[in-house]
Amino acid sequence: MRPIQAHRQIAVTSALGPDALLFRSMTTDERLGRLPVFRIQLLSTDSAIAIADVLGKPMGVEMELTGGGSRHFHGIVTRFGALGASGDLAAYEAVVHPWLWLLKKRADSRIFQDKSVPDIVKEVCAQYGGAASLDLHCLTGDYAALPYCVQYRETDFDFVCRLLEDAGIYFHFTYTADSHTMVLCDASNTHAPIDGYDSLKFAPERNRTGLREESVTQWSASGEIQSSQCVLNDFNYEKAGASISGGLQASAQIEAGFGQADYQVYDYPGRYAEAREGDVLAKARLQRLHGQTEEIAATTDARGLYPGGLFALDHDPGGADGRRYLVTAARYHISDGGYGSGEDAEALEVSCSLSAIGHDFPYRPTATVARPIVHGPQTAIVVGKAGEEIWTDKYGRVKLQFHWDRLGKDDENSSCWVRVAQGWAGKGWGAMAVPRIGMEVVVSFLEGDPDRPLVTGCVYNSDAMPPYELPGEQTKSTVKSQSSKGGAGFNELRFEDKKDKEEIFMHAERDFLRVVKNNDALKVGFETADKGNQTIDIKNDQTLKVGHDQFETVDNNQSVDIKGKQDVKVGTTIVIEAGTSIELKVGGSSIKIEAAKITIKAPEIEVAADANAKVSAGAMMDIKAGGVMTIGGALVQIN
Repeated sequence: MRPIQAHRQIAVTSALGPDALLFRSMTTDERLGRLPVFRIQLLSTDSAIAIADVLGKPMGVEMELTGGGSRHFHGIVTRFGALGASGDLAAYEAVVHPWLWLLKKRADSRIFQDKSVPDIVKEVCAQYGGAASLDLHCLTGDYAALPYCVQYRETDFDFVCRLLEDAGIYFHFTYTADSHTMVLCDASNTHAPIDGYDSLKFAPERNRTGLREESVTQWSASGEIQSSQCVLNDFNYEKAGASISGGLQASAQIEAGFGQADYQVYDYPGRYAEAREGDVLAKARLQRLHGQTEEIAATTDARGLYPGGLFALDHDPGGADGRRYLVTAARYHISDGGYGSGEDAEALEVSCSLSAIGHDFPYRPTATVARPIVHGPQTAIVVGKAGEEIWTDKYGRVKLQFHWDRLGKDDENSSCWVRVAQGWAGKGWGAMAVPRIGMEVVVSFLEGDPDRPLVTGCVYNSDAMPPYELPGEQTKSTVKSQSSKGGAGFNELRFEDKKDKEEIFMHAERDFLRVVKNNDALKVGFETADKGNQTIDIKNDQTLKVGHDQFETVDNNQSVDIKGKQDVKVGTTIVIEAGTSIELKVGGSSIKIEAAKITIKAPEIEVAADANAKVSAGAMMDIKAGGVMTIGGALVQIN
């Protein structure tokens, strides 16, 4: 007759159907905030079960409770193999985990923006389909959206666990006959008592003779000195003044356990932007440490205890009868009787090693997943809104498309705003050059944190080559921009350092404005024997304004060629002085001033005065006319 599990206290169900696999024994390891594992020894009349028929399929174990009802274990078979023969039956072993184990098998690098930790966890888990059952109803905290959160070269499992640990969230699982659910928790008051275990008897093995009810046979309480103060600090460049003055410092304090002294933990960076966020993180970190102050280790045959549940102990050896304890870990070993004739089908043996803390101690999971570190700089491409050539904000920040980000769309949503390091950065002064869309930039990460990128430079590539061909133009150094938007023009300051061809070149695509508040000196060819030339070509108007005096010296000749009209207006006096002569010419007429005489020549000369006119000579005066000379007046006097 084929063995069956009917009427047994424990039975296994699998995808192979009823009694295709028979329960033999099981060891379990469940802890708060940790991935459970069930190792199940199985028997079967079939010695050739195909691995593919079991692997990846659900498997459950149902165990009767002594007080009535059943206890379930459930998960996905993650490993399955044959162990050989056991009497007339074939032996197998199945390793079973909850669906969370599957997250270990996917690794990714991706960016989440403006989402809270619970929302990110839900999004990641949703990719695993209907098997991923998640319960968030026990979360009591207010979880703010994270502006920027990166999963970087991590498995989904490590990423999810890291986020939960950082936020002070832990988890446990609940089970039914055909499903299991991951429950997220963040406070001890969300845990409920385990049915039937409001009063679990403490009965040491020496006093256990004849006792048939479930009991605790070993109970050991221990205490450990832990920190009771936590201070965190960080720097928020959008609130720089407050950060520098200590306005971003956060702290939390708990009464030290067992009457011990206070010990403080200080850490930077706290990874928060507001002090109130830091207070929450400081409290969670302190509770993580403080939860290890007390630890209970116990041994029991109670079948119904599980992590996340509460129980009370009768005859508490610590004298605290009625005190509730939170189960933080439970490790079961369960073995059933054989299936051969004459073997006791009721010989179910159950032993449990559990860990617990007093319910009055807040519980937070210890950190087990290290934050990923970016070792060294990376490069990325500057991106922005479609149709734009420059995409920045008031801080000069830019958006980036990282080479490893396969989900980014090369647009303004590909990353957070990333700060750009400049040569100088003062209050309203310094250097400024905003990387433009399409540029490849060098990105460093503060303390190696992928959540905190910083642009530190730019590099050329095959799509963005240097402005001059290299190595042919290797002696040139330049700062050359490009007109935007859609312009082909440029502004440039260029240095040529080739021997005997040294040159400084400046190019303004449109206007050139130079402001000098004091002296402006220009020396051309002064320091060397070479003749120096300067040519200024102004395509439109030029305006020159001098706040005080202006002096101009020309060592040789000066020529001024004006195509139109010249107006000279002087408020007081004009003095023109020449060493030899001054000559004014208009057509055939001229006035020439020499040191000894003034000569006036013209086809016709007219001298008129509205009032008096006086011509006098210190010596001789000679007046001649080739034709008629007319002298007239109301009265003519000749002396």
